[in-house]
Amino acid sequence: MTPGSGLQAGLKNRHLSMIAIGGVIGAGLFVGSSTGIATAGPGILLSYALVGTLVVLVMRMLGEMSAANPTSGSFSAHADRALGRWAGFSIGWLYWFFWVVVLAVEATAGAKILEGWVPAVPQWGWALIVMIVLTATNLVSVGSYGEFEFWFAGIKVVAIGAFVVIGLLAVFGVLPGVDADKASFGNLTSHGGFLPHGPGAILTGVLLVVFSFMGSEIATLAAGESENPQQAVTKSTNSIIWRIGVFYLGSILVVVSLLPWDDASIAKDGSYVAALNSLGIAHAGEIMNVIVLTSVLSCLNSGLYTASRMAFSLGERGDAPKAFARVNSRGVPRTAILASVVFGFVAVFFNYLSPDTIFLFLVNSSGAVALFVWLVICFSQLRMRKIIQREAPEKLVVKMWLYPYLTWATAALIVGVLVYMLFDTEHDGRQTVLLSLLVAAIVLVIAAVRQRLAAARPAPAAESPADKVTIG
Repeated sequence: MTPGSGLQAGLKNRHLSMIAIGGVIGAGLFVGSSTGIATAGPGILLSYALVGTLVVLVMRMLGEMSAANPTSGSFSAHADRALGRWAGFSIGWLYWFFWVVVLAVEATAGAKILEGWVPAVPQWGWALIVMIVLTATNLVSVGSYGEFEFWFAGIKVVAIGAFVVIGLLAVFGVLPGVDADKASFGNLTSHGGFLPHGPGAILTGVLLVVFSFMGSEIATLAAGESENPQQAVTKSTNSIIWRIGVFYLGSILVVVSLLPWDDASIAKDGSYVAALNSLGIAHAGEIMNVIVLTSVLSCLNSGLYTASRMAFSLGERGDAPKAFARVNSRGVPRTAILASVVFGFVAVFFNYLSPDTIFLFLVNSSGAVALFVWLVICFSQLRMRKIIQREAPEKLVVKMWLYPYLTWATAALIVGVLVYMLFDTEHDGRQTVLLSLLVAAIVLVIAAVRQRLAAARPAPAAESPADKVTIG
């Protein structure tokens, strides 16, 4: 854990393992993949592969820095040290903003499913219940968060694993008792080709799927409260390739092999439900709703944890109110959790009061934050590698491949995606980038003003917490 932070090592190895595995499986994979398939056809596999490669590279960089210095602030703390206080402040608050907006989005999504099962409770009531239960879970201890996430993530992992195995057996024609007449790898090319809408659809597909990968970095934040942070980060970093390969590429390959990409049921029922229905599996829609609800609860649970730990780290470094950095007797940053969930409640309120104005602004203005975070990780790693080599080379237990060339190439690819989004008017890409840049600009201005005011004040007699950030 973070030395002297007050946080306790309450996460067991099994918690960290499942958080790392489940972190890359968001609800967006289940509910958003049908739009991507309709846009790019089977070529959506290339979109997922491209974004998956990007995430693997970014996580390798983050793993290098976090294995050397495990901390609850993760990339924000690294940016603070490598690029300056303005960078740690800005990216930390943007990341916090992203996750508290996600809380509202996921609470609403979960409430819709629960209202369908128990309509006697209104949707806003279910959203309130879900938020209160998971807030209580996070307030009890970090161990209770880890336990809940272990089971949530476990259900997601088992469900997708079973889906991939059953789907492949059907494609190969060896699934007993199932007549999957449309299932064939020929579906990848027989309906207008592998790229029915041309190569440009691959990049459009990237825009649609990139945000479903957000969350893969949670394991590096959680590692700060584990028994062996360095080992946890190393294990998480080294396993991300197969996690993305199986859960994203594997499951999407099964979907577009079981059914033609242009089958009407994919758009109507959703890609995974349509695939299950094609196999004649009874109650496929309800089965999928249970899995989606589990993913929503997992995302809510982790989102609240992640937002609160980022707020805690910002408070510890003097970039947020000092109360955020206080922990109770169980090592829980109660104020940071409550502050995060209050903003989440406010966002939920706006979702019902003003869904097409204020809430839409919140969602769009946080949409490109994932790409901003990844870009900051790239630039932080370029500087941090030299710092680690100079101060504690023995801490380089995870190394970015082909440094610095692959780091620069990754940064260029992220910038390329952002530029492409600026020309995307069909899927709101331009609006998302511009609004996210507006929010980022506001945060940067606040950071610059704070830094100037701090420079104008007389130097303190002792070092500030931020100055004490060291490697190891």
